[in-house]
Amino acid sequence: MKHLVIKAQRDRDADSFIRLMEMNRQSMLKVAKSYLRNEQDVADAMQEAILSCYEKLDTLQKPQYFKTWLIRIVINKCKDILRRSREAELPGEFIVQETYDTTQEKLEFMELLNSIDEKYRMVLVLYYSEGFNTREIAELLEINEHTVKSRLVRARKKFALEYQKGDEKIYAL
Repeated sequence: MKHLVIKAQRDRDADSFIRLMEMNRQSMLKVAKSYLRNEQDVADAMQEAILSCYEKLDTLQKPQYFKTWLIRIVINKCKDILRRSREAELPGEFIVQETYDTTQEKLEFMELLNSIDEKYRMVLVLYYSEGFNTREIAELLEINEHTVKSRLVRARKKFALEYQKGDEKIYAL
């Protein structure tokens, strides 16, 4: 990926930039969906992030951190959209999906994940789904790395508790 970033930066190569966006599309989508409820808002955030990324690509100093930089842009665009519509809507639910599959297991998992507070849900998504380490998550969310670690611990506990509650409901039937 690093060579594509360099080529897109240096030569303003549109094909390289498009390939970079395609390679990172799912990650961008997951992060945007973790912040926004409305599919139109997710699409707007993605579009704004891609445009901003293209316009500011020459400001990226270390090509190896392209994905982190791009995800930070997506997060900022999501926050902008939330800020603009704060009175009308609250932050949305995260939907974990590679495609728009609606199997029972995925629906149950999404419901379980959505039951967790956004600040915990976000670190779970970035850590487990996107593979960022705690230092990178701290940079992305602009919080202390120790905060990320404690949120991960709490998120795992909350997730486990919610999962156990679900089992209790099943057995109660």
